[in-house]
Amino acid sequence: MSKLIYLAEDEANIRIPLKAFLEKEAYSVVAFENGDLLFEAFQQNVPDLVILDVMMPGSNGFIICTKIRALSTIPIIMLTARGSDEDYTTGISLGSDDYLTKPFSPIKLVMRVKALFRRLEMTSTTTKKTEMPDKIEYGDLSIDPDSLLSLCKGIEFKLTNTELKFLIHLMQHKDKAISRDELLSKIWEHDYAIETRVTDDTVKRLRKKLIDAKSDVRIETIWGFGFRIGTKNEG
Repeated sequence: MSKLIYLAEDEANIRIPLKAFLEKEAYSVVAFENGDLLFEAFQQNVPDLVILDVMMPGSNGFIICTKIRALSTIPIIMLTARGSDEDYTTGISLGSDDYLTKPFSPIKLVMRVKALFRRLEMTSTTTKKTEMPDKIEYGDLSIDPDSLLSLCKGIEFKLTNTELKFLIHLMQHKDKAISRDELLSKIWEHDYAIETRVTDDTVKRLRKKLIDAKSDVRIETIWGFGFRIGTKNEG
């Protein structure tokens, strides 16, 4: 069965070509003129991925992203014409998985969509190749590789798919620091220099969730390099 994608873009000269390019890759695409229409459809039938323009009539892409994140962890790609640091940080902090600044080629969007779906498929398979096939554990966190359910102190710990894969990668390499470049390549599957900020923003989001869950697990910053997972009781 083909993956279902919802696309919200108010400009027809962008919306129609993007829909066509995605459909050429065998995806099922439903395109909307604004985010409110997309969210209305989302409440009736949840797609496999959502693409949201930031600036649209009615509720903007950030508002729709927030509404979707309250209900689901499905992948979200944000599109913007402004490309400011503030827009980028806002989109990532609200839980979007990727971000593209206009103008961009439809091919680039297709590549990002494919990368996101590969991430989802790889997450479930790679988690089963660890030394602990039944579950992945670190500190007071545990992740079930079959259901991808994450727990903190035995209580469900809600993560987006990107956050989940990010955390799994750190947990699987708990004895070493992981560079930003490696994380960008393994988690986001691209190496566009301007987007290396996405690792830092994801860490900020994860740190807040760990604190809110009163977890003992910490994500340490290795200055000028990357990150390492640890616990507050370590050295």
